[in-house]
Amino acid sequence: MVGNRPAPEAPEPLFPLVDAHTHLDACGADDAESVAAVVDRAAAVGVGRVVTVADDLDAARFAVRAAQWDPRVYAAVALHPTRANALDDAAKAELEKLAADPRVVAVGETGLDYYWPGKLDGCAEIEDQVEGFRWHIDLAKRLDKPLMIHNREADHDVLAVLLDEGAPDTVIFHCFSSDAAMAMACVEAGYILSFSGTVSFRNARELREAAKLVPDAGILVETDAPFLTPHPFRGAPNEPYCLPYTVRALAELRERDPAELAAITTANAERVYGI
Repeated sequence: MVGNRPAPEAPEPLFPLVDAHTHLDACGADDAESVAAVVDRAAAVGVGRVVTVADDLDAARFAVRAAQWDPRVYAAVALHPTRANALDDAAKAELEKLAADPRVVAVGETGLDYYWPGKLDGCAEIEDQVEGFRWHIDLAKRLDKPLMIHNREADHDVLAVLLDEGAPDTVIFHCFSSDAAMAMACVEAGYILSFSGTVSFRNARELREAAKLVPDAGILVETDAPFLTPHPFRGAPNEPYCLPYTVRALAELRERDPAELAAITTANAERVYGI
């Protein structure tokens, strides 16, 4: 959740960077001018391109519009697993149309979330989530676009559904938050792991160990803004301009030069998203 702390100060610039997963609408952008303002702040510190991601139909429509308004913005569209109970025929038809847009570079975020059922009013039950996940996997394969996964407390079942359905050529685990065993299972399957501000949290020991194990070619970096603001700004609102904080924390873990890691993750984003 986003707390009441003031926005973080701008980090020292780190060029070049791509924010592989953010939510511009949740950051307060609602038109071309406000989208440009968010991306301008990011570009000033080296984050020259962003992928804005949908979790419902309204967000999917906005993501595509935002990507059309600003050439630095790309989109990903899907229904979040907690909203999979809204994936009726009309929603499927609209998502198929939106996902086919050339500015859409991935189908997501989709997957499984075992944390929220029973806690969140209206949350999709597990059966609906699995059905929705399967549909999004098929959509990604039909469109030949990457699949962007949300996985919360569902490691085994996410991998099982991907195996059962047959994964698309490119699978991205957004905001990877699992342990080393899950990381290595993903690496062995050829999946891409995207790391957010959580990798900077000192108490995220298992995740931080996992982040050391992923090969260079399998890493992306993201903000998931406005959430998961990196240390030492936890509880403050996140934005794409905060990405250099996460990259420097990840570089420290991996014992790499931050500029080198920035170049690596940017090249990976260009390859994975075709941008």
